[in-house]
Amino acid sequence: MAIPTEEPWQGGDAVICKLHSAGGQVGLGEVLVWLPESGATPVQIIDVIEHGLARYILGENPANVERIWRRMDNNVAQNEIAKGLLDIACYDLAGQVSGKPAKEILDNKPELVDEIPLAALVPLADVKTMVMLAKAFCKAGFKTIRYKLGRSIQSDEEISRAIREAVGPSVRLRVDYNQAYTPEDAVQAIKAIEQFGIDVAEQPVDKNDVLGMRFVQERVKVPLMAHEGCASPRDYVSQMELGAVRAIGINAERPGGTMPALKMIEHAARKGFGTVIHSQPLGIASAMLAHVAAAKHDVLGHAPELFGNVMFEDDLIDPPLKYGKGTIKIPNGPGWGVKIDEKALEKYAKSPAITIG
Repeated sequence: MAIPTEEPWQGGDAVICKLHSAGGQVGLGEVLVWLPESGATPVQIIDVIEHGLARYILGENPANVERIWRRMDNNVAQNEIAKGLLDIACYDLAGQVSGKPAKEILDNKPELVDEIPLAALVPLADVKTMVMLAKAFCKAGFKTIRYKLGRSIQSDEEISRAIREAVGPSVRLRVDYNQAYTPEDAVQAIKAIEQFGIDVAEQPVDKNDVLGMRFVQERVKVPLMAHEGCASPRDYVSQMELGAVRAIGINAERPGGTMPALKMIEHAARKGFGTVIHSQPLGIASAMLAHVAAAKHDVLGHAPELFGNVMFEDDLIDPPLKYGKGTIKIPNGPGWGVKIDEKALEKYAKSPAITIG
């Protein structure tokens, strides 16, 4: 991966939230944090909840997410990841209390789906390895591949040509540069691979260079998508309206939980932009993102990528989510439809649980 960081990438750390109701139901939330992207550690997230955000959620009806967000935003600036963690738990708890699957709470349309197709992730490696992985994922049923680029323009073209030739014309491809290029070089890099039918190019320039993103987007046909450069709804709207992107990326942490994600998906759809739901989360956030995808499947335009089941040895839920043939089944139970595996949670916990309220 081309992100210029000294912090090792080992999957990040997870923060798990259990939100209890007076009636005994429990709502679950999960976020993954890695300092170069999240800007916050688990300790900081827990601290701002314990000493700030908790008072604006305890005693509230979890179904009143709009009101809860307004109170949190009015009293605690930024901290979207911490707010999002509570938001995710609220939606799950609202589903537990009502008995409804979360997808019905998110968007109660009659054509809600029970299964969604997924994209697979191919990491940056030598060409032979990347082609081997792409072919294996296609054989397993995946119809969309996201692969990493950014070593050099020549290498990018070589990799893209080899993958396209290996998977054929019907498989959808999208690429992730992880901030590898200057705006001028990014234009050349993307133009070099446009011939291979690329759906989306993710974060080709530095995360802080929004004008650089616009410079590139004005000069290439492929829709750009920011990832490291988007942390809040304000970032998303600003970049869409500025013309810096023509697709958006959503996960549990960006732009911060469920309600902001829904609003950004809808804003993008009104502009004719697609949404890429992509992350490598554990089980709770994977279920949450699957429900969001099911609720908004008609406007996303791109297959979600949920790759935590491949990257981690345990997803901390029991039973596990049902993956197969490049798809995921939407959990059927109330809320996110998953339960925490307490034994696994105890095994992998890095610090004791903190009770608030």
